[in-house]
Amino acid sequence: MTDRNRFVAGEHTQAIWDAVAGTLDEIENLPFLDALATGELPVQTFVNYILQDELYLNGYARAMSQLGVRAPNREDTRFWALAAGEAVTVEEDMHGALLAEERFAPARSQLTGADGQPQPSPTTLGYTSYLIAQAATAAYPVGVAAVLPCFWVYAHMGKVLTERVGDAMDTHPYRAWIETYDSPEFDESVDGAVAILEREMASADESTRQAMMAAFAQATVYELHFWASAHVFQSWDVAALGEPAVEAALS
Repeated sequence: MTDRNRFVAGEHTQAIWDAVAGTLDEIENLPFLDALATGELPVQTFVNYILQDELYLNGYARAMSQLGVRAPNREDTRFWALAAGEAVTVEEDMHGALLAEERFAPARSQLTGADGQPQPSPTTLGYTSYLIAQAATAAYPVGVAAVLPCFWVYAHMGKVLTERVGDAMDTHPYRAWIETYDSPEFDESVDGAVAILEREMASADESTRQAMMAAFAQATVYELHFWASAHVFQSWDVAALGEPAVEAALS
C-alpha cells in the first residue's frame, strides 16, 4: 500500500498534510484518476486535461518565479528558479510528446480554437490566479504553502497510480504521464519543496502558520477540482449550468 507520508519532512509538514486527509481521500477516489489507472480514460478526456494542464503550468511557473524573487535566501531563490524552469519544462516536454502522438491529434483539434489554443476553464483560471496572487502578495511562507500541493499531491498520486496499474504498466496507454510523477527526479523536487515548507512553518508565528495551513488546504481543494473539472469538460457556457444552477448563483 502506498505510503501517504512518504514526503513528510517533520512535525509541521505532517500536521499540514494530515489536515487535508479528507481532500486526499476524495482525490484518490476521483473517477478521472480511477479511469486513468485502468487505462479506460477516453482519449478526448485525457487530452482535455493535458491542454488545461499546459495552461496551468504557465501560471504555476509564474507563481514560483514570484517566490524566487521574494525568497529570503539564495538557496530558496535557486530552488524556485529551477522549479519554474527545469521542473515545468519536463512536464511540458511530456505533454508535447503525448500530444504529438497520432492517437491524440484529432482530440486536440476538436478542443482548441481556430488559433490552435485552448481556453482556460473557470477552475484553471481560478487556480492559477489564486497561486499567482498568493505568491506575489501574501507573506513568503504563505506563498510557499500555496504552491506546495501541486508538487506533493502529484507525487503522491504518481505512486498511487503506479501501485494500481502494477504489472500492466509496460502496455499502459498513459504510462508516460504516470511515470513523470513517480520518478526519482520528481521525488527530489518534492523533497526540496517540502523541506522549505517545514522550515518556514517551524520559524513562523502562530498567525502565519494558520495562514499557511489555510493556503495549503485551499490549493489542495483546487487540485481536486482541477482533475474533476477536466473530466467533465468544464467551460464558460452559462447555458450548460442549467437554469436551477444559474438562479442559485444569482440569488
